[in-house]
Amino acid sequence: MDYSALLRSALVALLRNKMRSMLTVMGITIGIAAVICVVAIGKAGQSRVEQQMNNLGDNFVWIEAGGRAVNGVRTGTHGAPSLSMADAAAIKNQIALIKTVSPNVDDHVQVIYGNQNWFTAYRGVSPEFFDIKRWYADQGAAFTNEDVERAADVCDIGVTVREQLFGAEDPIGKVIRVKNLPCKVIGVLHPKGLSMSGQDQDDTILMPYTTAQKKMKGNAWLDDILCSAVSQDSVKLAGQEAAAILRDRHHLRPEEDDDFNIRNPEDIIQAQMEASKTLTVLLIAIASISLIVGGIGIMNVMLVSVTERTREIGVRVAVGATEQAIQLQFLGESVMLSLVGGFAGVLFGVLGSYVVGQTLKWPMETSMQAIVVAALFSIAVGVFFGYYPARKASLLDPIEALRYE
Repeated sequence: MDYSALLRSALVALLRNKMRSMLTVMGITIGIAAVICVVAIGKAGQSRVEQQMNNLGDNFVWIEAGGRAVNGVRTGTHGAPSLSMADAAAIKNQIALIKTVSPNVDDHVQVIYGNQNWFTAYRGVSPEFFDIKRWYADQGAAFTNEDVERAADVCDIGVTVREQLFGAEDPIGKVIRVKNLPCKVIGVLHPKGLSMSGQDQDDTILMPYTTAQKKMKGNAWLDDILCSAVSQDSVKLAGQEAAAILRDRHHLRPEEDDDFNIRNPEDIIQAQMEASKTLTVLLIAIASISLIVGGIGIMNVMLVSVTERTREIGVRVAVGATEQAIQLQFLGESVMLSLVGGFAGVLFGVLGSYVVGQTLKWPMETSMQAIVVAALFSIAVGVFFGYYPARKASLLDPIEALRYE
């Protein structure tokens, strides 16, 4: 069988009705482009959620001082001094699932440099905090354990604080006044952007926790204990073990509520990620409906074509064309329509993804898997919806076909 002749015959038949063929192709084009764009947008959304997870910290375990009810009084977080350095040491030494621990002392404060001032928040932490939060200094350096031991008046500032106090001036080595404490800037932190709650993570000052305790707050209590578990799967179990140790150390009876809170922000982000995946699947399903509609359009056009060319089919059968040859001719036309639509759909899908990414400032990434699946799906649509008209054409009675007006 001469497949090249069949291909030429299918092409001639389609070009005979250019407008009808073009409108049919558009249905497949829109469907393929919609699927590719939706997959790209879904991947971008998941990428943003994963970035939030990465910004959150290294297998983050967050323990806050203050229970929901202490001695019958609802204090809320940080409402009662219940965490100490001894608690932090016990968690680090007794829980094998915890690899890193940093104490945390924080508060809001007014900072001043020259004639500029800014209201921000400070955190008193240990150097381990930078590993726990996956944070580092873009300029200068982070403070060290030696700075912690001598409660040094040094700090690392976020880019928001830098912009508000220094503008384009180099802040390294400059002294700012944090409340009433002269503090030397030794580093500028890498930008982190907004947290999952919408707070500016770069609007912060980090200093040794001993400095914050002795010179800022004037007490030895901790507001939080920040930990890093050995793996993602062990985060919840590590939190449960930390809760058991703290209840024992704080001599809490079984009927008493915790005087601390174990926070699980990763659960919120995981829920966001699952919701994002579910929404992406839903949007792909909706976009795929347009492919089915395009396929129905192909079937409709091919049925009309079979009716219009009934006499042609009768002549071909009369001169010796087999059922298979007739069937392949019309099936080839159907597949050709879907292939052209699929190719155009891929082009428009990639272009559309780029335009959406540039408009929304999202890190769009076109999925090669989506492109391949869309292309294969377009072929399947052509075969599926073209089979019935092709089969109908091949089964026409040649005598009746020749009589058809």
